Amino acid sequence: MIGLLQRVREARVSVEGREVGAIRTGLLVLVGVEKGDDEATAARLLERLLGYRVFGDAQGRMNRSLRDVGGGLLLVSQFTLVADTRKGARPSFSSAAPPETGRRVFEHLVDLARRAHTEVATGEFGADMQVSLVNDGPVTFWLQVPPGA
Repeated sequence: MIGLLQRVREARVSVEGREVGAIRTGLLVLVGVEKGDDEATAARLLERLLGYRVFGDAQGRMNRSLRDVGGGLLLVSQFTLVADTRKGARPSFSSAAPPETGRRVFEHLVDLARRAHTEVATGEFGADMQVSLVNDGPVTFWLQVPPGA
């Protein structure tokens, strides 16, 4: 499972002109579900997202996590993150989980997040979404949790 996280001052997601999710300071995480990912993989990714130290402390060092700062978490499904781009001019999505598995695992991640963190927003699985953000830093990290990890 892949999480591309961006530390943001604000982020929002819209579908067909209506806002479906928004946060102020926190993390926007684009989530890709790979073949073999399951509920345990989602739990491990969430643990990493909530505990990853990307926010500044009093000295400006990245020593504080989303839990520490109490920021928002905006989770957006994005199957293109799992694309194989190693050759050719067209990405291959053979490593992506089938849509029904992707939806189940992503929704499990969202459910766990809502139980573990106070401010959680999402996009809409499978929809054509418009995502806007103000990246803070910019700070962007790629987190990958392999199936079974």
